[in-house]
Amino acid sequence: MKLKGRNKISPEFSMSSMTDIVFLLLIFFLLTANSPNALDLLLPKAKGKSTNTQNVSVTINRNLQYFVNNEQINGEYIEIELKKALEGQDKPTIILRAEESVAIKEAVNVMDIANRNNYKVILAVRPN
Repeated sequence: MKLKGRNKISPEFSMSSMTDIVFLLLIFFLLTANSPNALDLLLPKAKGKSTNTQNVSVTINRNLQYFVNNEQINGEYIEIELKKALEGQDKPTIILRAEESVAIKEAVNVMDIANRNNYKVILAVRPN
């Protein structure tokens, strides 16, 4: 009498389903870890008027030419031009765009003018 079955049990293990699961988990964690806005918040509403701050752009090119809102000015009169442009603003803000080759002292000069007059300064950079 034959008691042995026809189907043999294979002790081998297939890793393909396990690698699929690990791969999907890896993708999931990469998507959630790199998202800077991972929290979706519903902010409260408030009545009142929102201030629309106008920014003044100051550009310094490699030839040390100064531009305020794309109008070329003399570097000696930059403080006067900034006072004219930011007069009557609630939160005066300067966006400083200096070329890479411009000496840091030129940018610091504009920052010093902003500090004396209580203006905010945003240094514009290019993304990587």
